[in-house]
Amino acid sequence: MVNFHVLVGAGDRPARPTIRRIGPADLKSALASGIDDFMAMPSHVVFLSLIYPIIGLFLARMTFGSDLIYLLFPLTAGFAFIGPIAATGLYEISRRRELGLDTSWKHAFDVLRSPSIRAIAALALLLIVIFLCWLALAHWLYHFVGIGAPKSPTHFIGDVLTTSPGHKLIVTGSATGLLFGVVVLTISVISFPMLLDRDVGAAVAVATSIRTVVANPVTMALWGLIVAAALVIGSLPFFVGLAVVMPVLGHATWHLYRRAVEP
Repeated sequence: MVNFHVLVGAGDRPARPTIRRIGPADLKSALASGIDDFMAMPSHVVFLSLIYPIIGLFLARMTFGSDLIYLLFPLTAGFAFIGPIAATGLYEISRRRELGLDTSWKHAFDVLRSPSIRAIAALALLLIVIFLCWLALAHWLYHFVGIGAPKSPTHFIGDVLTTSPGHKLIVTGSATGLLFGVVVLTISVISFPMLLDRDVGAAVAVATSIRTVVANPVTMALWGLIVAAALVIGSLPFFVGLAVVMPVLGHATWHLYRRAVEP
């Protein structure tokens, strides 16, 4: 029964929420609402989001100057794959603000008391597995294209930008990363906010997220591009901008869910 609850929620049968058609205007509105949430409590969310640049700097320090430097980009790019997990507390803050409840940063941890916490944990585990698969594939691709062990960061960058194996790595790595990104966006863009809002189970939440993307392919592709561009901008310089970009995107994702799925 516990496993059934994790998959389909508290009801006797799986829910099937109604999906709305959304367009670029809805994305603009969701972003505006996300910025509004951020501006209403910037100190709270910046405090919560400092973890993003800290982890980014830690990853850079761990790989820079070592023979693992070729994993720096996969690590930082792949961090976006598990971003929805870290943003769950931000969804909760937006949910509480929408209901007129207290939005102290401590309430971000109310997620741990959610009726859907087991389903959230199951979905988080799935994203972590995808992230690890991405790293393993990136490691394999680097050695498969035939680039030698990096002697230094400068040498590594030169190999990637000026050699044929380096060009192959750029093309295959970018294509593979895009594929992974599409998968993660499709299964998670609606599912995490939905699990906080309704006790529907992980399978129902993922199915609803997939249905939303299928019903709105152009709009959701545009949203993916916005997220990717914002994360790149926020990562420069030294990941500091992520302390602002991540909470804005997190709050905006909650409002996007509200526009995409009927109450």
